[in-house]
Amino acid sequence: MAHGPTYRVKFRRRREGKTDYYRRKRLLLSRRSRIVVRKTNTNTVVQIINANVVGDMTVASAIASELSNHGWSASTGNLPAAYLTGFLAGLRAKSRGVKEAILDVGLNPPIKGSRLYAALKGVIDAGLDVPHSPDILPDDSRISGKHIVASYEHYSSVEGTQMFSKIGKKKTTITTIPKQVDKVKKTLLEISAATLKKSKKRKAPAKAAAKPAAKKPKKEVPEVKPPRAVPRKPKPKKLIARGKGKKGKRR
Repeated sequence: MAHGPTYRVKFRRRREGKTDYYRRKRLLLSRRSRIVVRKTNTNTVVQIINANVVGDMTVASAIASELSNHGWSASTGNLPAAYLTGFLAGLRAKSRGVKEAILDVGLNPPIKGSRLYAALKGVIDAGLDVPHSPDILPDDSRISGKHIVASYEHYSSVEGTQMFSKIGKKKTTITTIPKQVDKVKKTLLEISAATLKKSKKRKAPAKAAAKPAAKKPKKEVPEVKPPRAVPRKPKPKKLIARGKGKKGKRR
């Protein structure tokens, strides 16, 4: 509870637990672009953002669901997909003049070898200069997805397990993930610089075709006009003089 007249209400995003403003201030003092990495259960989002007085301006961005346009058919919530997403965002940022940046993980815990640092490795491999320690980055075997293949081969021989039970419903072969990583990476490198510079414009929602307004029927004018009504004269009100009532009998 707030106490005292000098209590200051915290910022809305601080109250909602979305932003650590002390960490954000230290990042902004570096005067560099920020690599903002955010992850969900099924996706990884990487954005390169410049701070401005008006507000944060996004220079380049990429989301893991875009990888399906470049030949990726596996899950978009794993570590290889995070690496490729960071690689694509780094290529776009480099084509738009960004040379160096600093990592912003937000409120995510800095776990060694996690998806956050897999995306960071992708940005570094794209050519951006980011200060980091090599020990926190995942190794090449995890970047290529070999640990996923090994886990799939292990659990496929165990009876009664529910691991990888939904994979059969999708047209995805887990054993080909390492080859897909190399293939998609080569495809991203072949994208022209002009295509990378283009920013996606959001299409305005198509407006429904307006129906033609129905014409109002014309009023029929009668040939013979009806007689005009004569207003009644109001009856005169009875005026009662004040103080001229019946006098009471004196006793």
